Amino acid sequence: MHLTQEIELFPDHRVSQMLFRDVRNAAELKQNAVEGKINGALINPTMLVSPFQVLVAASKALHLQKIGKMKTRTLYSEIIFNLSPTNNISEAFRRFGISDADDSVMVVVVHNKDEPQFVTEITSRVDGRQIPVEDVSSLSDSAKIKKRSSAGVGPLCFIKTNVTTVVYQEILKHFMPPSADKTLWRS
Repeated sequence: MHLTQEIELFPDHRVSQMLFRDVRNAAELKQNAVEGKINGALINPTMLVSPFQVLVAASKALHLQKIGKMKTRTLYSEIIFNLSPTNNISEAFRRFGISDADDSVMVVVVHNKDEPQFVTEITSRVDGRQIPVEDVSSLSDSAKIKKRSSAGVGPLCFIKTNVTTVVYQEILKHFMPPSADKTLWRS
């Protein structure tokens, strides 16, 4: 039920995503991540519309790590930071990281292609029901995404480039869940 994808720039690396709902130990998971006991990014899936967002954020984080230009201390915190439309690290964690009361979590692990054991290790720590990663849009909170997205351009503004709103809206057409309000991204 997890999704593992190759990172194009680094073919020896993979990004594995695991999605859980009905999570009962979010506070414990968050504390373990802060203490470095969990080797992965813990993301609030209500702020996501597609696994593609996470793949792009993880690819960028790995690239920045390789060239020594990360803005955060770890690869996994850099993934969460790269999901955010702002350059404020603590704001990125508030928006995209998990909180103690969350009942769903997206776990992201970057690993070498020959190290799938990380997936099993993480899965065993989460007290919740694993669901297919492709179902992430069913957990999306459209109102929350609109409220917290900068300039109303939607959840792909984490790319932090000079791409225009028109381009973002065209990209979003391909990633919006069918149940999402079609007027969500109009300014």
